Amino acid sequence: MNRTRKTFVGVITPILVMLSSALCAATPLTVPPGQREIKVTARKFEFTPKTITVGKGERVRLIVTSEDVDHGFAIKEFGIDQEIKAKQTKVIELTADKEGRFQFTCSVFCGDGHGDMVGELIVTGTPIESASRMRVTFDPATPGVVIVESAGERLRIDTSRKTVDRISEAVSSEKSDKPAPVVATKERESSKAYEPYDYHVVNIPTPKAVRKHSLNMHFTHRFQETITPLASEDFDEHVARISKDLLGLDSSSVSSFGVTYGITDRLYANVYRSPLCQPGLCKTIELGLGYHFLDEAGRSPIALSAYTSVEGDYNFTERYTYNFQVMIGRSVTKYVNVFFSPAAHINANGSDRFKEFLSSQPLAAKLRLGQHSGSFGFGMNARVLPTTSLLFEYTPRVGFKLGQITPHFDTKLGQITGFRNVSEAAIGFGIEKRIGRHVFSLTFSNTQTTTTARYNSSNQALAPDKFSIGFNLFRRLL
Repeated sequence: MNRTRKTFVGVITPILVMLSSALCAATPLTVPPGQREIKVTARKFEFTPKTITVGKGERVRLIVTSEDVDHGFAIKEFGIDQEIKAKQTKVIELTADKEGRFQFTCSVFCGDGHGDMVGELIVTGTPIESASRMRVTFDPATPGVVIVESAGERLRIDTSRKTVDRISEAVSSEKSDKPAPVVATKERESSKAYEPYDYHVVNIPTPKAVRKHSLNMHFTHRFQETITPLASEDFDEHVARISKDLLGLDSSSVSSFGVTYGITDRLYANVYRSPLCQPGLCKTIELGLGYHFLDEAGRSPIALSAYTSVEGDYNFTERYTYNFQVMIGRSVTKYVNVFFSPAAHINANGSDRFKEFLSSQPLAAKLRLGQHSGSFGFGMNARVLPTTSLLFEYTPRVGFKLGQITPHFDTKLGQITGFRNVSEAAIGFGIEKRIGRHVFSLTFSNTQTTTTARYNSSNQALAPDKFSIGFNLFRRLL
């Protein structure tokens, strides 16, 4: 009996000594007494753990590590908003002096799933037992090996060899002396990935950030014929007309397309081409740069981007217009986002070029159209299904309003007595479907133009209750 007791004491004593050494090594010397450490991992597009529970009044050190790209960690109620660079770790100290549930979010844009990167901090009314308590288990496959978990660390203690290793290092050393090569894998986007909104509502742009090094295509198609009744049509004539032309799909149309490239996660370049041609507006090419300033996360209540561009007619050879635009977005609920996109369009009617085709008409000189223009785009995206949204936008203009120039005919005199500028605010609505890298929108609007200086005016001079059918197509190529 005494021999058994001596043997037991002889085995247990070195184990306890080594466990004490391991615990000292696992607990940083810089951690103040009574302060708990919690490790948090940030990766596209989630935090691990997603839920952190602490007791009211508890002092906590959050050890936040980014596994891939730049991320942020923000808890608005505690005034926390820190950026964590890619592959780096940041220590965030927190005193849980408020009881309740608080959302923590990624405050640095990290991709299309950025909006879903959220977690929850739960502060209870009772203290939480310290997480630094030791847990000891034995390796059933290897006698004399003890697994110790403490302060978030897992250690493997081999009493026969008298070694202490981190569990990851021990496993890798048993398998191979050389680390396995890292194989780069291409990130594949899920077809069910949630995105709150696209880069455009119908025509007005949104402050959605462009992915770094991504190449994106934007295509718009607008038909000419209205599917709503004309002023001189009765019901039977309207039905016969749209039936004959298949809701206007057999009418003439305008197709425009462009590509956008993400230079960084914030800076992007855009090239766009629209063949729309009428007096003063022909074969327009638009070149632009945009910058994404803010995401609606952390301390920012809005998403904010800015865009500047120049448009040139006849394949960018003459008649240049300069655009300066701001895009602001804000979520009203989890399912509804609203947008405001004011813009200034400099030289939109430079040298009165919009009425050049009337130069032979003396009466046209009395028509004052203005040279510059401003627009105020209001839009809304309402999600009805995870990847399906309803769209609406309205864009009035000030200054030069585009539209059409029509003669004013005096029936009493039997002659043209002047010209007038007929213009209507641009309006549009539709339904949007998003699948992975693709976004398709079926649209209805009273304008065919889609470049920055033109989309916000009803170039067909259609009233707000007159619409033509069209569609938008977005595709991320890279």
